[in-house]
This record gives sequence, structure tokens and C-alpha cells, in this order.
Amino acid sequence: MSDRLKLVVFDCDGTLIDSQHMIAAAMSHAFTKHEMEPLPREQVLSIVGLSLDEAIATLVPHVEAPKRDELTLAYKDAFFELRKRADLVEPLFEGARAALEGLYAIDHVLMGVATGKSQRGLRHALEAHGLGRYFMTLQTADDAPSKPHPEMLRRAIREAGVEPADTVLVGDTTYDMEMARAAGAYALGVDWGYHEVDTLRRAGAGKVLTHFDELLPALDRLWAAETPTG
Repeated sequence: MSDRLKLVVFDCDGTLIDSQHMIAAAMSHAFTKHEMEPLPREQVLSIVGLSLDEAIATLVPHVEAPKRDELTLAYKDAFFELRKRADLVEPLFEGARAALEGLYAIDHVLMGVATGKSQRGLRHALEAHGLGRYFMTLQTADDAPSKPHPEMLRRAIREAGVEPADTVLVGDTTYDMEMARAAGAYALGVDWGYHEVDTLRRAGAGKVLTHFDELLPALDRLWAAETPTG
């Protein structure tokens, strides 16, 4: 493995943390509050990864902007309240903590997060799971345009002081894969999130993981292939 500095950036919802129950419940509350029929769960989960404003606009493009703004605020309020409920949890995906520990132990590997969450939402999620110490850069919808625009990842790359070619984005949606490719990074998909494997591959995933145990070996192979031999 090359000892050149590397950066691994993770999506949050659907990649590190299983947020589907909270997201679906908050969206249902928001629609119900405004006397709108809640959308099917699969449709709601399809927009996970986008910034909230962009997600609402994608879900209800026919609704005028002021009403969409009201839905956005209602979602935020509902999400805040739902965090207090013991029956709605956001667990880490199996193997996530061990994978982060393994990468954290490698001197020339830095880690970050790029997510459609707000900074407040992301920091709350990381604090809840004790993950904050792993990441040197946190990029959110507060800081850059929504995925798949590459600026969020470009900011992470600049903060880490690495090259795009030495950067890997790990995510579960086509928005993640497209963002990585647009930023010149390697796109690594996961199959336990909210978009189908075939769509991840079509969006540019170089590989799709089936379990977090596969992450470090996949990175080893990727980085070894970049190292000249002989």
C-alpha cells in the first residue's frame, strides 16, 4: 500500500447509520400536519442523501415553493421531537464501528463525512454514537450545494490536503456515486442502504460492498493497485 496520504469520506444516513425509520416517520408527520397524504415509504427513502430542501422539492415538485418551505420546517420539527422517542432509534450498521477503528489506526488515512444532514443534525448523530473523533472533516448541506453536486466532497478534499485521486467516497445512493465521480474521487457503494445495487453501478460505483467487513480489504486492493512495482 502506498504511504501517500489518503482520504475516505463516508455518507451518513444509509451508510454509517440506519436512519430510515426516523426519516420516514418525520416525513409522514410533516405531510400529515399540512393535510397532505403521506408518501409511500420507498419513495421517501429514495431521496435520502439529498439536502432537505432538495429532497422535499424532489418528492413534491408540483407543490409551490412556500408550501415546500412549510413542509421542510415541519419535517425539522418532527425529527427533533421524534429523537426523544425510545421506539425510534438510529443504529449503526453492523460492522461500521470496527471498520472506522481499522481505518483510524492507519497513520496515512484520514476520514470525513459528507451528508445531506445539517451540521447540527450530523454532530448530534455522531455524538450519539461516539463517532466524532474519527473524522477530521464534516461536510453538510449547510456548507455546499446538495449532492450530487461535487462541492461538498471537494471541500473535504481541500481540508484534508489530499488529491482527488487519493480520495474514496463510501455511500449508498446514486447521489453519492455521482458526486464522487464529478469530484475525481473513487466511488465505493454499499448494498445495505436505500438505493439498488444496479443503480449504484450505473451511477459509477467502482465496487459495491455487501458488508462493512469488506471495506478495508477493498481499500487495500485499490491502493495496492496504485503502487508501482518492480
